[in-house]
Amino acid sequence: MLVVTTERIPGYEVTEVLGHVFGVIVRSRGLGGNIAAGLRSIIGGEIHEYTEMLEDARKDAIDRLVRNAHAMGADAVVMMRFDSSEIGQTMSEIVAYGTAVRLRRVSQA
Repeated sequence: MLVVTTERIPGYEVTEVLGHVFGVIVRSRGLGGNIAAGLRSIIGGEIHEYTEMLEDARKDAIDRLVRNAHAMGADAVVMMRFDSSEIGQTMSEIVAYGTAVRLRRVSQA
């Protein structure tokens, strides 16, 4: 399945818009990760524990987006975006969202 941040996909035309689609995930670091991140924040620099958690959460949110779009019968998701927020002080919510569409390959002239 194609997932793009653009409105159009070169070589294809949208034949049907199926509607909005999203994939959401909420993650929290464990106690050990929070302690390590807290100690690292004293020194400064990148907090690898949180970077890794958010990268994994984005990948999982896209995977859920693709599963939901597939269940709708989509060939692609256009205008895909991410949104994120915090829930309390220990959890992060990541949402991948876009528009599920059906495509048709256009002939090359």
